[in-house]
Amino acid sequence: MPVSYAIEFQVVPGKREEFLERLCEVLDAMKVETTYCEAVLHQDPTSENHFMLYETWDNHDDVVNVQLNRPYRHAWHDALPRILASERKIGVWEPIRADPKRSPKTR
Repeated sequence: MPVSYAIEFQVVPGKREEFLERLCEVLDAMKVETTYCEAVLHQDPTSENHFMLYETWDNHDDVVNVQLNRPYRHAWHDALPRILASERKIGVWEPIRADPKRSPKTR
């Protein structure tokens, strides 16, 4: 069953660029994983150091037991204590409906 994660980050002032660089490396690498569905990175419009990442994967067990241990995530995980002002807030959700916008040609 698909699972979505809403992950909130509060980045240390002055570490924003490193945060984005390291996270984008992970996002680019995970796009090729067979259980990956999508990811959307959001920034708080009132705070340049506050972010929310929304990820959807096909299987929670695969995320926990396989994906989080991928070698391309090591530098990311190692950097987190230095670049985050507080622990990540991670919410786990099960999607029950998706309504993507269709282009007029596909209706």
